[in-house]
Amino acid sequence: MTSSEPFTVGIEEEYLIVDMATMNLVAQMPPDLMRECTEELGSQVAKEFLQCQIEVGTKVCNSMQEVREDLARLRATVSRIARNHDCLLMAASTHPFSYGLTQLTDDERYLHLAEELRHVVERLYISGMHVHVGISNDELRIDLMNQASYFIPHLLSLTTSSPFWRGENTGLKSYRVSVFDQLPRTRLPPVFNSYADYMKHVDVLVHCGVIEDATKIWWDLRPSWRYPTLELRICDMCTNIDDTIAVAAVYRCWLSMLNRLKMKNQRWRAYSDFLIKENRWRAQRYGIDTGLIDFGRREIVSLKELVEELIELTEVDAKALDCVDEVEHVRTILERGTSAHRQIKVYNDSLESGRPEALALLDVVKFIVQETLVGID
Repeated sequence: MTSSEPFTVGIEEEYLIVDMATMNLVAQMPPDLMRECTEELGSQVAKEFLQCQIEVGTKVCNSMQEVREDLARLRATVSRIARNHDCLLMAASTHPFSYGLTQLTDDERYLHLAEELRHVVERLYISGMHVHVGISNDELRIDLMNQASYFIPHLLSLTTSSPFWRGENTGLKSYRVSVFDQLPRTRLPPVFNSYADYMKHVDVLVHCGVIEDATKIWWDLRPSWRYPTLELRICDMCTNIDDTIAVAAVYRCWLSMLNRLKMKNQRWRAYSDFLIKENRWRAQRYGIDTGLIDFGRREIVSLKELVEELIELTEVDAKALDCVDEVEHVRTILERGTSAHRQIKVYNDSLESGRPEALALLDVVKFIVQETLVGID
């Protein structure tokens, strides 16, 4: 495989911070927690919209092994510092029961966002995981975005971690998506004819004063405004770090595969947003349970079968990018379930053992906190 694109990779994770004693989300971040994190991690750690949230971002990495080592270091460091302040780190997209107690971060950007979006932002007790893959060519970035949208539901299915909301089992494997979709400029990205076409649309909103720049475009998949990357944003937070790395590897290999096709004057078949949105809903509702629609076959196909097809399609790319093991870990996700499935099992097992609902939800939080640190030593 010959390509001028580096397909470097970087991952951003947003964690929730809980009080060690109550397991509730903290109302205020401990005053020195962020300062100490910044002293150790520099620009790799940042505040988020709410004070119960904190974001980390890896360095630009050339391999999945490298990005895993950096992400493990970030998780471990923030967790250690949080514990020193009687707090715990939680890698999931929603808290099972805590809601509405946390203060907004005192930052001009977030205060402006709160004023602009009003009541909508009051529900943003959610966290996500973003994967950046380096694509330096502007036109290629747009072309691959147009094609890669097909695969958005598959990646969401593999990462679901938000089945609970305000103490209820919502019946959705990713309730986070239903919350985030209330914001403007979200959901599937439109199809653009070129990078110039994309910029023309962005410039309309900037010129009108609706947005300052494209950082306020929050599509499931977008050209990053800050970096020469194609940024995947649909994913829930993976509780287990190996799941995070697996999904990032799959996404990276998928883009590499699409680029291989392009170099042979081929491309992935285009499907309408109408059809892709149906799969997106199925991923949000069922996760990996009931499969997605294969548009070519016109039938619902299990995630297991779809994943095997994906592994086969990207085999060349996984070998070239030295991430075969990471890609194949998605089989493990299917076998033991995503974080959402495992949370629901903990909850149901607790109820069946006779514990009241409040304590069953507490057991779920404890599971998430423990699983967040598995494999980072």
